[in-house]
Amino acid sequence: MEVLRESILHLTFQMSTYKRATLDEEELVDSTSDDIYPSAVMQVSLSRGPGPRFWTERTHIERRLLVLVCALSLALFICLLTLGVHYKSGHHGVCLSESCVAASSGVLASMDRSVDPCQDFYSYACGGWVKQNPLPEGKSRWGPFSNLWEHNVAIMKHLLENTTMKGLSQAERKAQWYYQACMNEAKIQSLGAQPLQELINATGGWGLTEPWEKDNFQEVLRMVSANFRTTPFFTVFISTDSKSSNSNIIQVDQSGLGLPSRDYYLNKTANAKYLKAYLDFLVELGVLLGGSAETSQSMMREIVDFETMLANITVPQEERRDEEAIYHKMRARNLTTLAPAVDWMPLLREMFAPVELNDSEPVVVYATEYLQKVSDLIQNTNSSILNNYMIMKVVRKMVSNLDQRFQDAEHRFFEVMYGTKKSCSPRWKLCVSDTDSALGFALGAMFVKATFAEDSKTSAEDMVSMIKWAFEDSLKDTAWMDPETKKAAKEKADAIYNMVGYPKFIMDPKELDKVFNDFEVVSELYFQNVMQYYNFSGRVTADQLRKTPNRNQWSMTPATVNAYYNPTKNEMVLPAGIFQAPFYSHSLPKALNFGGIGVVMGHELTHAFDDQGREYDKDGNLRPWWKNSSVEAFKKQTQCMVEQYGNYTVNKEPLNGRQTLGENIADNGGLKAAYKVSMYATQRPRSSAGRARQAE
Repeated sequence: MEVLRESILHLTFQMSTYKRATLDEEELVDSTSDDIYPSAVMQVSLSRGPGPRFWTERTHIERRLLVLVCALSLALFICLLTLGVHYKSGHHGVCLSESCVAASSGVLASMDRSVDPCQDFYSYACGGWVKQNPLPEGKSRWGPFSNLWEHNVAIMKHLLENTTMKGLSQAERKAQWYYQACMNEAKIQSLGAQPLQELINATGGWGLTEPWEKDNFQEVLRMVSANFRTTPFFTVFISTDSKSSNSNIIQVDQSGLGLPSRDYYLNKTANAKYLKAYLDFLVELGVLLGGSAETSQSMMREIVDFETMLANITVPQEERRDEEAIYHKMRARNLTTLAPAVDWMPLLREMFAPVELNDSEPVVVYATEYLQKVSDLIQNTNSSILNNYMIMKVVRKMVSNLDQRFQDAEHRFFEVMYGTKKSCSPRWKLCVSDTDSALGFALGAMFVKATFAEDSKTSAEDMVSMIKWAFEDSLKDTAWMDPETKKAAKEKADAIYNMVGYPKFIMDPKELDKVFNDFEVVSELYFQNVMQYYNFSGRVTADQLRKTPNRNQWSMTPATVNAYYNPTKNEMVLPAGIFQAPFYSHSLPKALNFGGIGVVMGHELTHAFDDQGREYDKDGNLRPWWKNSSVEAFKKQTQCMVEQYGNYTVNKEPLNGRQTLGENIADNGGLKAAYKVSMYATQRPRSSAGRARQAE
């Protein structure tokens, strides 16, 4: 998603500034600047003139010369004034502030004007930036999102290491302790594989070091799902009921695989090197955990073969985009009929303890056919293979929490998968990211206080309002949509709830401490802290069951350089982390801000009307609210986009136009809305807000 988004955002960054310069490539037009006259000219009319003796003591010739000079000066001033007025009327003001000059320089440097834009517009717009920013070691991709995240990580590092900072809440202290434990490499190295080996033994062991023959499938499934939050055969979670958005409900869906997609397993010829790298990685993990090379090779081969069978029954994501079609609500007791290989009620009770459950609990299933097939697969597979597979899911999840040997093995695997060479990145970057994952809102409180200006929040909310106006104004010209659906679409856009910067509770130390009160953290034992986090997050999740979804609960932490749209809440979330250059700066011209953060806002807003988001109404409920004629017209329009993007390739790999449809719709809609607003925002004489209101 970010690859496409970064390309669009960077392209817009170029267009929104470069196109406004008409006479001189190094001039950057900014609607905020009215002063086009040199300061010396302004001083002529404001400073006090000389006294009377200045004139009386001059000779006749000197007086005539002074009169002539004054007349010529006045004529020159009038000429400059006239020229300035004409220049200003054609250029809407030229911004020569430090930030404008720097932005202009950056825009020009990012281009490659040796390329014909009609032949390769991306290289023309972004070629200079690509040349100046080679892929960093250990990275498979790089762009403005990645660059800004690195900046935010450095800020968080400083905050986490500043243990003398006064006035921190208990939750913020816990974030610092968690980070310190992660940074205690000596302790982590001395423990080696011991913490994970003890975990495996407590779970019942596996066939890596000794023969394994037990009948404990249900017990192990409950333990790895409830205690370690892994999803070996399917995923069970609590989230908003798509058809009743005022309540949280248990949901069941198909699970992920060890490799990024099912195609890696099914197209063995094309993906032979990736399958070999994956098997080699698993074998190495087995050896590190005490198994012989021969035993590990045999066991991991069985695991990969089993995962291949899982891949065969996994439904491709492009076939799951119609959420209305895959939504199935039932009672918990019906899960036993659907997938009898699993003892469902004990599993659900353990996963969501201490909440009391019975077999009449409502459940939403998004993969009925898959669950039927995975149940058959479980019943027809040797119990030792099932057990080894479940334990391997735990091992994969814990690799980054162990000593350097395990991390080196993972790096070698990633080098083959993503072309990333072993990174020399310092450990603190890993520890900052992990702390952000576990205690991101405690760390986020520190980040917001250190970096986020409240006027950015006000400005962002104004920009969102203008983006909404642009989107709604475009609806008027949408010929294929019927008037009734247009009216409902406008109401949905109006109802989108904007969350900017951070959730309110993190700024209240008492509320923040209350949230993390049940999360025990010690400053020395990193692996133990990670396990405590899994238990803590499980309890927090269980507590949400049957409750009304809380808008103050975000799916992204404040320092995140990204944004999202949630269809069941009909809300757009824009974290504080992205409100920095090149996406946003208070000192930048409006066009640049709309070309940066404005496109992100438009992208997320458009998700409310993409092929999946359009199925949810203004209250976040999954239901038909479009007229059939508009639905058919929409499908016809989107098929054109599917075919267009299906003809594109990235690194010689064809895009899946169906699977990427939602992001492609959002990219195009966001770009269009932001560009439309930027045109209004940079025009005179009215303000952009006034012009937008008048247009309505």
